[in-house]
Amino acid sequence: MLVKLTSRAWSLNILALMHSGTPGRQAALLAATSAGRTAFAASLDHLIRLDLIERNPGHGHPLRPEFRLTLPGIEAASMASAIVNAVPDDTKFKLVRKSWTVPILALTGTPHRFSAIKSDLVSITDRALSSSLQQLEALDWIRRDIETAARMPFPTYRAVRTGFAINQAVNLTA
Repeated sequence: MLVKLTSRAWSLNILALMHSGTPGRQAALLAATSAGRTAFAASLDHLIRLDLIERNPGHGHPLRPEFRLTLPGIEAASMASAIVNAVPDDTKFKLVRKSWTVPILALTGTPHRFSAIKSDLVSITDRALSSSLQQLEALDWIRRDIETAARMPFPTYRAVRTGFAINQAVNLTA
């Protein structure tokens, strides 16, 4: 579900805004983000398809509907709010809007090998995982260590600093 949720750039922002009390109207949500209309609309439709938000029946004009969180959406919005609050810097938050950033950080609360991360994120390609890990390492959100205790040394990846804060916000163990 986390992979599906983060596959649209503005999904986390929309949920976090609704969690914080921003009215569930498209104009209010769009104004609160810096998203383009097309990307924003795609993210909104995506959240509806995931059953995290729904049209508020009986409220709003048909051309300007109002949306509300569903029961699963309330839980997802709480998590999204914690993730957004963990990265207050807009320039760094651009990395959070990428598809694989949050799922990778969610898995790396403890050291993981490349192959273990790849097997947990079945649809990720080697190239996408490698690129994402490099970007996260460049921001110091993931630390790459070389495990030398085994016969053949191998790298492991673990979320640190802001990456660990995002890992805790996702809280996969709950």
